[in-house]
Amino acid sequence: MIAYAAIDVRGGRVVQLVGGRPDRERISRPDPVAVAGEWVEAGFVALHVVDLDAAFGVSHNRAEIRDLISSVTVPVQVGGGVRSDAVADELIAMGARRVVVGTRVVEDPEWLTTLTERLPDQVVVAADVRGDEVVTHGWTQGAGISAESLLQRLDALALGGVLVTDVSREGRMVGADVARFSVLAAATRHAIIASGGIASMEDLRALAQTGVAGAVLGMSLYTGAVDARAVAREFTS
Repeated sequence: MIAYAAIDVRGGRVVQLVGGRPDRERISRPDPVAVAGEWVEAGFVALHVVDLDAAFGVSHNRAEIRDLISSVTVPVQVGGGVRSDAVADELIAMGARRVVVGTRVVEDPEWLTTLTERLPDQVVVAADVRGDEVVTHGWTQGAGISAESLLQRLDALALGGVLVTDVSREGRMVGADVARFSVLAAATRHAIIASGGIASMEDLRALAQTGVAGAVLGMSLYTGAVDARAVAREFTS
C-alpha cells in the first residue's frame, strides 16, 4: 500500500478542513511548494493535491499547483473541480500523473467514459461518501447513489483507481472505517485509495491488510499524530 501525503490548497495556502467544511479550517500553511518539499524529503513517494477553491467553485489555485508539481520528482495526483476536458488536460500538461474527478462522474457518466478513453489509467474517480451515500459539489450535495453502485458503474473503465473519502471522518482523526473499506476493496477490480479518519500506524496497517492500494493522510500528518518518516518508510508500494 502507498501512503499519499495530502496537500489541500485554498487561497494559495495549504489547509486542512475538519469534515470538509470551509468554516472549520484547522491547519494553515503559507507555501504549497515548501510543504510538498517537506513531505518528499520525509520519504513520501506520492502526493495527493486538492484545489479546494476549484472544488467549491469559487476560484482556483492552478498556478500554485503548477509550481508544486514542477518542484518535486514524485508522482502527483490532482483533484478539485475537475469537471471539464480542458481542466483535466491542463493538469496533465502541468505534469500531474493522474487527475481526480468527482462531481461530474455522477452527473455525466458518458463524459467519464470518453475521458478515460483519452487518458487511460490517468483518471482517478473520487467517491466521496457520507454514510452509504456518495456526495458531490465539495461534499455539499447527496448524489442518491451508494458507493457500491458507483463502483459497479465504473468496473469496465480504464481508471487509475478510485479514491474513497469517508467525509464523516475526514479531518477528525477518529480512526479509519477499516471494515467499510474492506467491503469496497472487494467490490471492485480497481485500486481503492482510502481517505478519511486515518489516525495511526495501526489504521494504516489494518487498511493494508484489506487489499486497499493506497491511503491519503492529511490531518494526522499535519498535527504530528503519525510520524511522517515512519509512514513514508513503511508504505511505499
